[in-house]
Amino acid sequence: MSGLKRTTEKNLMVFTGRAHPELAEEVAELLGTHLVPSSAYEFANGEIYVRYEESVRGCDAFVIQSHTMPINEWIMEQLIMVDALKRASAKRITVVMPFWGYSRQDKKHRGREPISARLIADLFKSAGADRIITVDLHADQLQGFFDGPVDHLMALPLLTDYIKDKYGDQPLAVVSPDAGRIKVAERWSARLDGAPLAFIHKSRDINRPNETVANRVVGDVSGRMCVLTDDMIDTGGTIVKAAEALVEAGALGVILAATHPILSDPAVDRLKNCSATEVVITNTLPVPPAKQFDKLTTLSIAPMIARAIREVFEDGSVTSMFDGHA
Repeated sequence: MSGLKRTTEKNLMVFTGRAHPELAEEVAELLGTHLVPSSAYEFANGEIYVRYEESVRGCDAFVIQSHTMPINEWIMEQLIMVDALKRASAKRITVVMPFWGYSRQDKKHRGREPISARLIADLFKSAGADRIITVDLHADQLQGFFDGPVDHLMALPLLTDYIKDKYGDQPLAVVSPDAGRIKVAERWSARLDGAPLAFIHKSRDINRPNETVANRVVGDVSGRMCVLTDDMIDTGGTIVKAAEALVEAGALGVILAATHPILSDPAVDRLKNCSATEVVITNTLPVPPAKQFDKLTTLSIAPMIARAIREVFEDGSVTSMFDGHA
């Protein structure tokens, strides 16, 4: 038999940008590896430079970056990291974006608007990404924006286990912040032993971003501890108004639960001063010390991301992590 045969071992390598290195370090530790050392800095005009200090040839690369503020800078850095890996002959490149930047711009509300979430997917594909791992997309259709596999992780088990352990002895109700997220609320209800559902009927002015009016509560929440769930908290206006509406409707108390703590000003002041008992989030985005407050609880998403990376690397099943729903 002529020719050359060689059996190569798969080599998992984890990389991080500068947006949220603490999360990447925790993921790498759970995987039993280390972050690949790299150099990253800005030139005088703001251009970003990235170089890896080790050979990445033939590796299975996982590039972790949280799209936090300043969001455009960190997206650009991750794109440059992917390009550097492609040009250094990495075998497969998986972009790990715990929060998908621009995800709210997933459709056109009016003429002459962009669909920026699709643009982000196209940029990463052009840079050389083969796969995306992300957590709690703003809309499920974003999975179809990227021309390749997208592993959609859900913080639902992490958040519901915490709430069940702490508040499970009280009568609960699951509340969706709007009618569009009822399906998500139904999954929450199933995890919380069939807690009854309610939702907030609200209106939004498309000309005024981050502003909504919570009109009324649809469903019976009287005498119940309400779990108000959403995928993100940005300025906090929507979720705080919804919490106040629940209290007015006779709720025993309100727990705010969200995956992505964007926490743009004045979110922290609103959350601190609202009537919610507790605000439960994950660390998909960094929350600096200045934005921490007493009733804020942060759960780590790192074990879930680490397990998903291991499943992808070992050609396992990410779907099995979520009872077939991912």
